[in-house]
Amino acid sequence: MSNLANTIIAQLEDIKRATLLGVKDTLTVEECALLTGYSVSSLYTYTCKRVIPHFKRGNSVFFSKQAIETWMRGQPVATEEELNQEAATYIATKKQR
Repeated sequence: MSNLANTIIAQLEDIKRATLLGVKDTLTVEECALLTGYSVSSLYTYTCKRVIPHFKRGNSVFFSKQAIETWMRGQPVATEEELNQEAATYIATKKQR
């Protein structure tokens, strides 16, 4: 097979994995790695330390796609506007006391 054909096949496999990832609710470690961008070994470390929500079935580890997406968005960084609003509210309520 030519180099171009191998490249096309690899890209089609990537598209297939991404499509399947979009419709699945329960993910394997490898699929969770694709979704999060973390390595498989990092995910195993996070499961051992109980940092990331997961399920175990025998020796296999699974992840709820929805729980992982919620976990990833769990600690948002406030925007400058939100911080300014919080500061203004704090100052306004401190003066009243």
